[in-house]
Amino acid sequence: MLRASIAAESAGIPSVSIVCEGFEGQARATARGHGYDGLPLAVTIGHVDAQAVDDMVESFISSTVERIIDGLVGAEPDPGVANPEPSALDIVASGTIDEINATFIERGWTDGHPVIPPTRERVEAMLADSGHDPWKTLGIAASSGRDLTIWSIAVNAVMAGCKPEHLPVLIALAEILADPRYGVEHSGNTTGADALIVIDGPNAARLGFRSNGGAMREGAHANTSVGRWLRLYLRNVFGFTADEHDKATFGNSSRVVLAEDMDCLAEIGWSPLSATFGFTADEDTVTMARMNSGTIIGSVFGSTPDQMVPYLANGLTRVAAWDLTHVHGLGHDQFQPLLVLSPILARTFAKAGWTKPAVQAALFEDARIPAVTFERMIGEWSNLTVGRPRLVDLVAEGALPAVFAESDDPSRLVPIVTRPERIMIAVAGDPNRANAYALSNDGPHGWWTAKAIDHGPVSDLHCDIGGRSGSAGD
Repeated sequence: MLRASIAAESAGIPSVSIVCEGFEGQARATARGHGYDGLPLAVTIGHVDAQAVDDMVESFISSTVERIIDGLVGAEPDPGVANPEPSALDIVASGTIDEINATFIERGWTDGHPVIPPTRERVEAMLADSGHDPWKTLGIAASSGRDLTIWSIAVNAVMAGCKPEHLPVLIALAEILADPRYGVEHSGNTTGADALIVIDGPNAARLGFRSNGGAMREGAHANTSVGRWLRLYLRNVFGFTADEHDKATFGNSSRVVLAEDMDCLAEIGWSPLSATFGFTADEDTVTMARMNSGTIIGSVFGSTPDQMVPYLANGLTRVAAWDLTHVHGLGHDQFQPLLVLSPILARTFAKAGWTKPAVQAALFEDARIPAVTFERMIGEWSNLTVGRPRLVDLVAEGALPAVFAESDDPSRLVPIVTRPERIMIAVAGDPNRANAYALSNDGPHGWWTAKAIDHGPVSDLHCDIGGRSGSAGD
């Protein structure tokens, strides 16, 4: 609704944005980020999906209509809470480290954990050997209107405890956030998905990224600090706090960086995850998408692919629920779950001669649910797809491939993705444990996007924020 108002206002047409109760701060921040600070708002009371129609209409007439009229006739808008921002080099806190951390926590500049104070000396030291212009801008955060500068990247890197050698990784991640295909503006949606960073390439291990046991647990400095940097950067630059853009009902804990096991991939002849987006195993790459939920697929039993596939496929179906609206509804052909295989599982597939596409094809055939369940997920149990459509009708309209309507039996099994390559596969974890991890992604609300990590000397050419990049398109 707010973006429609921005389009109207840019055409000289007065508008009022109708927002749900509790979303006023997010609406103001979004308007400010698009250069329209102070757009008129009208708030609806209560949640629209949890009210009887008569109650909703009565509330709308008694509390919302007047605000709509005021906005259209030019009454003074509610300015919200003033929040003057310091400039980049202002001293915002002084005192002991305890006092500084208390100030940062009070102002919402941390993730709740203590930070390393980002003194000017520390930030300059983070940048000293990089050759980067601190004030170079990689883009603008549409959610807040703030510039994505090298300086701001370094400030949050210091706070997170990153090392200077991690700076190229952080810049590549900032380029993903600046890429409109990623859709960072959705990072605070109510279902609370959180981004997962995947790193691969020949230098990942040299930079300290751990890919073996505990690959998705805190502990390895590089994995943990770079993952923390992302959460801090989203808070402090993009405005994803509870007062502004973060409307997650629950949210997830911040995720550490998942590093792929490049040695295992080379041994079995599989390409890394980034190859999906046009990169090679010889390139250092970060890939990112937002994930809704995940589940451990523990103790995968079997010495052949045919024995393993059904259990792995079952794990993928167990994490696919309302997110199926990204197959059709909220998104279209934009559901791409991730399956992380431990090296022993990947080696078992490869030993039998299975390529990664062969694994994807087998999972596509086995990861299926009853058609009636699929339809309930996208249009009955969740109110996210208009009209509660039947899959056979969507196929008839050309909205979904024929595999979703091979019969009209509501109990027939249908896939959870439109095609095999939509199932993403990575390899990491303890090489001696037969476990896997399945994660469901949030479709275009943090769309799979990859960027090359540039370790080379800084030049004017590096100012191209696109760099080498890839996104999960056709």
